[in-house]
Amino acid sequence: MDDDPVASRLSAVYPDLPPGDRAIVRVLLDDYPFAALGSLRALAERAGVSPPTASRLFDRLGYAGFAGFQSAVRDGARDRSRLREFVTRSPGMRRAAEDLRAGLDGTLAAVTEQLLDSVGTLLSQAASVWAMGGPLSELAAEYLIRQLAGLRPGVHRVPGSAPARARALLDLPGPAALVAYDFRRYSPGTARFAEAACARGARLVLITDAWESPLAARAETLIRLPPEAAGPIAPLAHQIAVTELLLVAAAARLDPARRLADLDELTQAL
Repeated sequence: MDDDPVASRLSAVYPDLPPGDRAIVRVLLDDYPFAALGSLRALAERAGVSPPTASRLFDRLGYAGFAGFQSAVRDGARDRSRLREFVTRSPGMRRAAEDLRAGLDGTLAAVTEQLLDSVGTLLSQAASVWAMGGPLSELAAEYLIRQLAGLRPGVHRVPGSAPARARALLDLPGPAALVAYDFRRYSPGTARFAEAACARGARLVLITDAWESPLAARAETLIRLPPEAAGPIAPLAHQIAVTELLLVAAAARLDPARRLADLDELTQAL
């Protein structure tokens, strides 16, 4: 980060800034460049200031607003990535395990009892449950569907093709629940389907990262994983851990013993 011009400038001006602006710069430098690539609202929330306060900082620093600042960050960080730094510094397996453990602890702490109660109730009572994800997070969505389908009926994975998605929306029974996993780089396809489902009355549970999917404003329940969960290679373990908690919360509100017994019996017979 020392050779990045934007980060170097932020470090240089930091001592002379007022407290509110310092808070913004501290968030940016603590998680650079990723903290700069989300929404202005998300950045302001992490710094504990208002969006106008954050916006004025970038104007005073000579950028064309927050969009101009983000453009400068992208230009300066084009050849950098967490994975590249991770590989270059070769931290060893012990450090990698410690990072994974710390990220997992932060992830589990972010899923509060209130969130679990809300999502568990929705997953157990909705007329139907649908789940979807992006290129990697679709694995977490698939895990949710496979496990939840053993606990209750009416559980579906959102299909992949546009015609199949259109049919699913057309026949979407209400009130339906949609669980969407959406992480950087956010999926336009996930956004389009979720927007259309919400317009038809679906209740959205969004699992996203600290920088927030564009769908955050649409979500009835928002589960935001902390920056540590991104890791050097965006480990799937954090998403699966959250999914496990949601499944436990749903199971506690269902009585799946008979269904599981019937499922096991049918499986053995086939």
